[in-house]
Amino acid sequence: MKTQLDYAKEGTVTEEMRIAAQGEPVSPEELMGLIARGHAVLPRNRNRSSFRFHAIGKGLHTKVNANLGTSGECSDMELEAAKLEAALRAKTHSIMDLSTGGDLDSIRAFFLEKSPVMVGAVPIYTIATEKVKRGEPLETMDEEELLRSIEKQCAQGVDYITVHCGVTRDSVKRLESYRRIMPCVSRGGSILMYWMKRTGRENPLYAYFDDLLEIAHKHDVTLSLGDGFRPGTILDATDGPQIEELMILGELARRARAKGVQVMIEGPGHVPLRDIESHILLEKRLCDGAPFYVLGPLPTDIAPGYDHITSAIGGAIAGAAGADFLCYVTPAEHLCLPNADDVFLGVMAARIAAHVADIAKGLPGAMEQDRRMSICRQKLDWEGMIRESIDPELTRSRLQVAQDKEGCSMCGKLCAVKLSRQVAPLAL
Repeated sequence: MKTQLDYAKEGTVTEEMRIAAQGEPVSPEELMGLIARGHAVLPRNRNRSSFRFHAIGKGLHTKVNANLGTSGECSDMELEAAKLEAALRAKTHSIMDLSTGGDLDSIRAFFLEKSPVMVGAVPIYTIATEKVKRGEPLETMDEEELLRSIEKQCAQGVDYITVHCGVTRDSVKRLESYRRIMPCVSRGGSILMYWMKRTGRENPLYAYFDDLLEIAHKHDVTLSLGDGFRPGTILDATDGPQIEELMILGELARRARAKGVQVMIEGPGHVPLRDIESHILLEKRLCDGAPFYVLGPLPTDIAPGYDHITSAIGGAIAGAAGADFLCYVTPAEHLCLPNADDVFLGVMAARIAAHVADIAKGLPGAMEQDRRMSICRQKLDWEGMIRESIDPELTRSRLQVAQDKEGCSMCGKLCAVKLSRQVAPLAL
């Protein structure tokens, strides 16, 4: 069966492309061209029934993902249901199941059934978790076992998967020659690095990349090539291991597209503010314009409890420079498993960053909601302000209007808008 990329390369606009183009500043035909060139992806597993899927990439609105899932320390499905509801209420475009505790197949099935948006996963978490639960060393995993697990998860319906294919024996050697403060903060990357060290064999996701492509093509699963050596502190950013891995991912992305498999690239991580734009431009250069999926990035390391704000700062700059997909960071980052409130705040912060980025990118219509909000503010149209805000519920709950309805409790009778309206004409 053909994938969305296969259809795009032969010049066919699919029904999925027509649906994904709705609300975007591109036509279905333009979206087809972006997918054909590898500049956009449309993650939509052929095994899933109806849900809200989106295209991710160049010239499209910046999308947001929310990471959900259990841990070995906390496996509570009521909590996961509440987190999913919070992510959807905050209008995420996607969720990823990063579970490492409980019955992982059942948890994945829950997210696939209950989520009306795209669902991603990190397949190696499943096999590593099963090994730990059975008391088996991680190095007892074999290549066929990993590929079978990936096949099973793709058949179950996940729309995209993170695979750390760039963590190779050679790139691990390069990592060892650098003096990083935090050598590896990627869970998937560290699992594979540990396995390679213990077995002396090559990363199966790299060595058997063609087999991985066959599985992804069969189910039309988008590959998200993970950055196993992403910097975990701004002091480790932009070093040899990170750049070498990115070069490997660029090569693998070309192989994937040649086989009709959609692919996007994952990026850092912790990056100083001054380096964020160069990271985006480098990825676009080395990976031939592939969609870039970034975690944050976080431009400082000192804000635990506020990292949704830190990541929104970095995400806005990354998005403005060309990043296409922002993975949220919650206030719980570096501290604990997030709760529903953390998830909501994380998605809202990432959505604000994405909107700021879309304005900076100059996307047609990106500023229209801001225009409508500004007009409502000038008119002192309180209901209009609530309607146009990114979080109407919060806006309504915090709004305190003065007695004469022409000001809020901040300025009252000295409201600048109210006073200026008596002097200057409205330019609306």
